[in-house]
Amino acid sequence: MDRRESLKALAIGSLGAGTLLIGCDSDTKTDQKSAKDVRKNAAAEGYGRTEEEKERDARLMEEQFFTEAEMATITVLSNIIIPADSRSGSASDAGVPDFIEFIVKDRPENQTPMRGGLRWLDIKSNKLFGKSFVDASKAQQIELVDMIAYPENAAPENRQGVAFFNQMRNLTATGFFSSKIGIEDMNYMGNKPNAWDGVPEDVLKQYGLAYDEKTLAECLKNEERGQIMTWDS
Repeated sequence: MDRRESLKALAIGSLGAGTLLIGCDSDTKTDQKSAKDVRKNAAAEGYGRTEEEKERDARLMEEQFFTEAEMATITVLSNIIIPADSRSGSASDAGVPDFIEFIVKDRPENQTPMRGGLRWLDIKSNKLFGKSFVDASKAQQIELVDMIAYPENAAPENRQGVAFFNQMRNLTATGFFSSKIGIEDMNYMGNKPNAWDGVPEDVLKQYGLAYDEKTLAECLKNEERGQIMTWDS
């Protein structure tokens, strides 16, 4: 499995844990807006939310937990985890930073570990490179991420960073693969109407059976004939 496939499996395993999903019926223009706008629309339009849940969502939308500097770090780090490629956009293209901002307000138990982890990342970056993680070069950022992205290879003194990166990776994967961009990345089609062309002709002949003219005319879809026909057993 490649990196993106591994993250997809991780996200799918996380979706059942009550994490908020981003609606996937927005158009391409909506994808360029923040995830916050998408969720505001979702709350306003219903999507099975009770009035109390809508009010709570709206209240959380108005609150801001992460500072601008922390959001900048989350954006850089999420894009390292899921960068843009020829297949689809990056984590930030999918609105992952805003997703994480919402999740830590929706599930406050994530606030201290996330804020502490972001702080750890900047302290470590300053010790190694003399600058914050966001201000470090791309190569330096990857060097630091490599220290905490593989738990089995991480040094004991980086355990806090490993725990933070695991959480960040989980949230990034969940946010990305529950966005419109991520769902398209998985080629998930959902429930789509289809037409059954009926039993193959060679199978009908094998058992000495055939459709009557009414069935052929009304019930089954035969692409070769360009007719709509129905199945009548």
